[in-house]
Amino acid sequence: MKKKLSAILCCFFLCLCSCSDDAANSPPESAERGQTFQPLNEIQEGRKNIYLIVKSLGTSYWDVVISGAEAAGNDFDCNVWYGGTYSETDWEYQVDLLNDCIQNHADAVLLSPDDSVMLAPEIAAVYSQGIPVILIDTIANTDSYDLCYMTDNLIAGQNAAEAMLSLLRDRGFQENDAVRIGIMVGSVASQTINERLAGFFQFWTQNAPENWEIITDIVSYDGNTKLADELADEMLKKYPQINGVYGTNNGPTAGFAKILKEQNRTDICIVGFDYSKEIAELINTPDFSAATMLQRQFDMSYEGVHSALSLINGEKSSIKFIDTGVVTVTSESLALPEVQEVIIHN
Repeated sequence: MKKKLSAILCCFFLCLCSCSDDAANSPPESAERGQTFQPLNEIQEGRKNIYLIVKSLGTSYWDVVISGAEAAGNDFDCNVWYGGTYSETDWEYQVDLLNDCIQNHADAVLLSPDDSVMLAPEIAAVYSQGIPVILIDTIANTDSYDLCYMTDNLIAGQNAAEAMLSLLRDRGFQENDAVRIGIMVGSVASQTINERLAGFFQFWTQNAPENWEIITDIVSYDGNTKLADELADEMLKKYPQINGVYGTNNGPTAGFAKILKEQNRTDICIVGFDYSKEIAELINTPDFSAATMLQRQFDMSYEGVHSALSLINGEKSSIKFIDTGVVTVTSESLALPEVQEVIIHN
């Protein structure tokens, strides 16, 4: 099992390097690659200006991030501007937005990087101007930032594997049964996604029965939400006897959930991330076996704005990484207060 795990990871990360190069050299050709900065709350003279840059505008997860920043702007009396990209691989457009932050004399920047490696020097350039930089949701390969609010994605990936094993056992699968799990990942250039994948493999290797295997054919939707539906459908056709699917973030999870619902594949367990209407519907439908790792992305941006103001005022933080945590949502845990407290923002 451990040898097979190593082979899977090697194949995936070879693909990762190749796909990352393609993504870096081929940004979306659409005229509407992203949105330049727009006011998120009422702009008032004399207040500090916080700039938020998100990965994927118009999606449920990032809508919650934006609403958290808006609430913080209102609560803490500052101006909040937001912009972002429509594709999670279009890091080059985020470069333009970071340059705009410098040109606009931003008081602080909140950023969720589309590419943890390629954006590192641009983040450092902003930081070198004395502008506080707070990363949201995704870390970058640089020390030139003040704080990062995000999920500990290695642990979240482990929790996802634990949830998958629990769903499969609840479905009656035995130790000697042949069980197969398929995986779809989001942007291959995201360190967040790689950690969720690594955590899943780690827990699976240590706890899954020998005959319960992960299919080596891991697919990536590379930030294209429309492609996620197609890839989910293709996987189910290619592996009709598949027993479970894992989506490493909102797009793949929603894609899998949509296809399972359309095809009434109640025989397949699904574990994913976030709380799109697609995965919520399966969790609320008794015939399906579904779970999702619900992040606190509202808190990421809300606390990010709050911390930005403290940094602007000269306060220093003794830590750089703050884990906002996840809760595992299933039909059984849905009514728990700690789960409802997070769902209310989704």
